Amino acid sequence: MKLSDSRVIAAPRDEVWAALLSADVLKDCVPGCQEMTGSPEDGFEAVVVQKVGPVKATFKGGVTLSDMVEPESLHLSGEGKGGAAGFAKGGADVKLEEVPEGTKLIYDVEAKVGGKLAQLGSRIIDGFAKKMADQFFERFQQTVEGPGEEDSADGEAETDEADGEGEKKGWLKRTFSS
Repeated sequence: MKLSDSRVIAAPRDEVWAALLSADVLKDCVPGCQEMTGSPEDGFEAVVVQKVGPVKATFKGGVTLSDMVEPESLHLSGEGKGGAAGFAKGGADVKLEEVPEGTKLIYDVEAKVGGKLAQLGSRIIDGFAKKMADQFFERFQQTVEGPGEEDSADGEAETDEADGEGEKKGWLKRTFSS
């Protein structure tokens, strides 16, 4: 299964790059992720619980980053084993381009499954893989951009604007301003 898409994130390219390398950000963005540890240099270990059609499984596996050209592109590859449910593995080529609105994130994803998961059929697997990729990159965008003014209650956004920071804080500002 292959999937390609892009989205514009309202943040500087360096900030988007740093978020891609953060275990905490990745944990928050991977749907069903229970645990994420590690570093970009050594790779990440993850535990993810997912239900695909009638099959629910806990996947344990790793994610490695390679072909890193800071802050332009990288390749993510991962593999998870779900016991009797089977396995899932795949990779994504991610490119970051500066655009007037912030950073354009372009991704090409390829995924493969085996075991009971493979028996579900390509329509179910392809739909699930697309949904997972869309959820990941949507959550990633929301995490990096921070909550928008439409997410805050009426009037709250104006209280902090006097100090120049406003309500909209991305993950990097939230991490270092605490």
